[in-house]
Amino acid sequence: MTSSLSGKRALVTGGSRGIGAEIVRRLVADGADVALTYQSSPEPAQRLADELTAAGGTVVALQADSADPAAVSDAVQVAATRLGGLDILVNNAGIAYGAPIEDFPLEEFDRLIAVNVRGVFAATKAAVPHLGQGGRIITIGSVNADRAPMAGLSGYALTKAAVAGFTRGLVRELAPRGITVNTIQPGPVATDMNPEHGGAFSDQVRPLIAVGRYGQPADIASAVAYLASAEASYVTGVTWNVDGGFVI
Repeated sequence: MTSSLSGKRALVTGGSRGIGAEIVRRLVADGADVALTYQSSPEPAQRLADELTAAGGTVVALQADSADPAAVSDAVQVAATRLGGLDILVNNAGIAYGAPIEDFPLEEFDRLIAVNVRGVFAATKAAVPHLGQGGRIITIGSVNADRAPMAGLSGYALTKAAVAGFTRGLVRELAPRGITVNTIQPGPVATDMNPEHGGAFSDQVRPLIAVGRYGQPADIASAVAYLASAEASYVTGVTWNVDGGFVI
C-alpha cells in the first residue's frame, strides 16, 4: 500500500461493483479508510469490504438507495461516525436508461433525476459540513454530457450535464473553505453492465474511441485518486473527460 491518502476518510456512493468498487480498492490501496454505499444487494458490498479489510484496510458497507435523499443523508452521517470524520466524497452512484424522446416514460426520467442528480445533490449537501481544509468532492459524470453517439440518450445526457454544472456552481462557494469540487466524465468503460466485447453497443461505440479500446475501471479510479490527493489542491471546477479521446 502507498500512503498518499493515509489518514483520509472517504465515502463512495454506489461502491459495490464496477467503477465504484475499483475506486474503493484504489482509495484503500492509497491509505484511506472508506465507506461505500450499495442499493439492494448486500453480498457484493460485504464481499468487497471483507476482502479489503482482510488485506489491512478499513472498509464499511452501508445500504442506501441514492434515489432516497433521507437514506443518502443518513449514510453520510453514519459514514462520518464510523470513520471518525470525512475528507473525501465520491459521488459515483448512477443509473442509465435510454429511449427515443417520444417513448421516454416519465417514471424512468424521474428515476434518472432522482439518482443521478438529486442523489448527488443530497450526498454533497450532507457531506459538506463534515469536510474541512483539504476536503474533496468528486462526482462521476459521463462524456454523454458532451457527446451522445446515438439516439435515445437525451434524458441520461441531461442528468450528466446537470452534475457538471452543479460542480462548477459549487467551486466559489467551497474554495474559501479549502474544498475542491471536480467532475470526472468517463467514456465507454468495461463493466458487467457494459461489456467491451461481443455486443452490438460495444461494436458500434469502439470505432469512436481514439485509442481504439474501452477504458477499464482502474482508469477512472486512477483519476479519482489523483483528484483526492494533496497534489490536486489547485485543481477545482474541472470537468475531466477520461475517455480515450471519445469526444475529440
